[in-house]
Amino acid sequence: MTPETTSFTELVAQGPIAVAFATLVSGFLVSLTPCVYPMIAVTVSIFGARESTSRRQSALLSAVFVLGIVCMFAPLGVVAAMTGKAFGSVLSNAWVVVGISSLFLLMAASMFGAFDLDLPTGLKNKLATVGGGGLPGAFVLGLVCGPIAAPCTGPFLTGILAWIAQTQSAPLGALVMATFALGLGIPFFFVGTFAMQLPKSGRWMIHVKSILGIVLCVVALYFLTSAFPVLGKLGVTTVGWMSAAAAAAVLGVVLGAVHRSFESGTGFERGAKGVGLLLTVGGAFALLQGQLKAESALTWQVDKSGAVGTVAALEVAREQAKAEGRPLLVDFTAAWCAACKELEKLTFADAAVQAEAGRFIAAKVDATDDEVAGVEDTMQQFKVAGLPTVVLFDSTGAEVRRFTDFVPAVQFLEALKETR
Repeated sequence: MTPETTSFTELVAQGPIAVAFATLVSGFLVSLTPCVYPMIAVTVSIFGARESTSRRQSALLSAVFVLGIVCMFAPLGVVAAMTGKAFGSVLSNAWVVVGISSLFLLMAASMFGAFDLDLPTGLKNKLATVGGGGLPGAFVLGLVCGPIAAPCTGPFLTGILAWIAQTQSAPLGALVMATFALGLGIPFFFVGTFAMQLPKSGRWMIHVKSILGIVLCVVALYFLTSAFPVLGKLGVTTVGWMSAAAAAAVLGVVLGAVHRSFESGTGFERGAKGVGLLLTVGGAFALLQGQLKAESALTWQVDKSGAVGTVAALEVAREQAKAEGRPLLVDFTAAWCAACKELEKLTFADAAVQAEAGRFIAAKVDATDDEVAGVEDTMQQFKVAGLPTVVLFDSTGAEVRRFTDFVPAVQFLEALKETR
């Protein structure tokens, strides 16, 4: 996630290159925080890049060190993605969502300087000397770099890993975490390879932490929308509302959301930062919700009570498709599924897709809570392993295509046209 006013769901739609670039930038920003930045020169000296006899050797040592960072972070992304279904099921519980969001807000408070999250000094010193010198030492030191930098990487990584769990894509999870690690390792590589002198530590690092803290607050609110749909009503797409949200975010920055600190200064400065944070976070969240809001969608089958997304509605759709000899579109979705929201906004809302889908009987199954009667059995019947899952059946009832991730409108339209 770069977690800015545009979401990872939008970035995924633009392709893996956009996701990689966003997480690379995120990792680089984390490297500029007070937990990581001061240790760059020291760490480079420990694995021997400064004492190397040639630029090539320095570059090799630095690259192996960064490889160690990547090898530590990338598996976290894979694990998060592979446990995504379990994570998503847990998110159907409002109390769990509140707990996770509270954790994000707590970590954001740490970024804002309310308190420090840190490892004991003795343990950090022990970790910093692990591995010895040479290439093996540089690699091992890269592996333990994460725990050393935990006070700043930990809060931000929590949000990224939670988002990866929603995507349930192991390749995407590995990509996101690997590029995050590369971004984190950029300063180490250049300092180690070119013996660069870094700018002195200063107040600017507090600004970086504030930016990351704002991101965590927006992520916390985003998660709360799955338990409290009323928050989604902030996703108004009118020009006036979006302009007001942008103005609030900018005003918050001017008041001190980024450049002021809770740790020092007068009561006025702390108050200005607090108000600035409320305006910036609120404005950024409203902009995010506006970006995610779908302007229109397919016409979904309803059950006898008029409800959409139920197993009963799916059964009505199947019977109607069979009786009328029409193709059937079934969408398994959930409130916590980020890729499902991408499909709703970017694919199902496409005018050409809607026109072609008019031939279909379309039904969705809301699997946000798989303990609802019939949901789990229906998912097993349709062999749904994860979300999203969109299945196309032809007029004879035979399965033609199945999509288990976000699919662009153009590709989905072709699949609709091929289904008769």
